[in-house]
Formats: sequence, C-alpha cells, structure tokens
Amino acid sequence: MKGDDPKITRLKHDVMAIEQEIGLAIMFHETWKPTAYDEGLHRRMGESYATQSLMVVRMALRREMLMALIRLWDPDYRTIAIPAVVNTLRDDEFFVGFCAYRARRLGSHGINLTPEVDLSTLRDSALKESLSQRRSELFDLYNRYEKGGSQHGVIRHLMTLRSVSLAHRQKEPKTANRADSTDEEIESFYQDNLEMVRLLLHLVMARAFDLTEAADVYGTYAGYFWSAARGERTEGHPAYRPPHRPSGI
Repeated sequence: MKGDDPKITRLKHDVMAIEQEIGLAIMFHETWKPTAYDEGLHRRMGESYATQSLMVVRMALRREMLMALIRLWDPDYRTIAIPAVVNTLRDDEFFVGFCAYRARRLGSHGINLTPEVDLSTLRDSALKESLSQRRSELFDLYNRYEKGGSQHGVIRHLMTLRSVSLAHRQKEPKTANRADSTDEEIESFYQDNLEMVRLLLHLVMARAFDLTEAADVYGTYAGYFWSAARGERTEGHPAYRPPHRPSGI
C-alpha cells in the first residue's frame, strides 16, 4: 500500500478534520467551564444586569461545544466523523497494509527497514504491535458509545438534542422518554473524545499530542479572561456606584 492510496489519503484528511473539530470543542468547553463552576465569578456578577449577558454567553458556549462533539459522531459515513474513521481502521487487511506504509515511512527517515516490508514479518514487528495496541485502546473507548455500549445513551441523547433543538427546531419525538445526560456524563464523553482523537493522531498521523494539555492552555486563557468579569453592583466595574446610605446610619 502506497502513501498516495486513496483510502490512506482520505483517512489522513478525515483525521486532520477531526482534530480541527475537537479543537473547537476544547476552546468552547474550557471557556464555558468558569461560567458554570467558578464561584468567585458568580459572586462578582451577583444579581446585576450584566449577569444576563453572562448567561447568554454561557448558553452559547455550551451549545457550540455540544454541536462540535455531536459532529464528531455523525453516523452518516459520508461525513467526516469518528465512526467512519473507526470503520476504516477495523478493516484488518487495510490496517496491515497501513502498518506497512507506516514502516516504509520510518525507513525513508533513516531507520533501517527495507523498501518493501514483508507483511508476515511485519505482523511480528514492534511497529505493528504498537499500532495494534493503540487501535485496541481506540476500539475499547469507541465501543462504549456504540449501540449496546454502556454509554450509548449519551450519544442517543445528544443526537436527539441536535435534531430537536440545536441544529433544527422539531417537535419532540414520541419516543423521547429518555433521561437527559448529566453534566458528569457529558464531561466524561468530552474527555473520552480527547483520548480517542489523541489515539487517532498517533495511529494515522504519527503524532504524539496530548489534547488534555491543549485543554489546560485554554483553561488558563479562560481564567485570565473571566477574572476581570464583574457586575455593575460589584466594586471595580466601570458603572459601579456605592449603595446609598442615609446620613447618620
């Protein structure tokens, strides 16, 4: 299998697009977190008029973060999403050929591998073993969210949410007797997506990139931004006016 093989080209293109999409989810989610959990921010905003805009921004960030995550799980295999990429990597014949392609790439960078790697030898090679391990880890995480998996309800809820109120405005389906996903479940789903994309970057792009580090960076940015936010009833706001106290009291 050569690097210009259409299936490899499409796989790499899809993984790069998935990386961009998870990047959006990271930016939205880490910027949203203080608006939901930073008690200091909540105290500074208080019951001021400015708090209304904070709630609008919080809702918009959450909405866009969820949309980014849902786009990563679109079940239509014509779209660029994790299910389509996993389906490609599940093809054992393709995966062996892809490992051979990766091995030849290592050889072209000065590592002592012959131009044509014997596939029977490759199956026992350290590279094949390493990539197979990463693939198994990816599948283990992915299977949790597939139909029949322990966390499939999260996917089902988010897909329904998208169809009903995020991407479209539809009537609730008659079968919508589902329980909404909790913030804890969505946070776990977000973290699992970070790990799945990390594994895909390792497998397909030969890149070591811990996405939780990117999340920490945007979390730091958000901390600096929201530390300045305060309502007009909090000292330090440009429109702050000390409360009127009658004289003699």
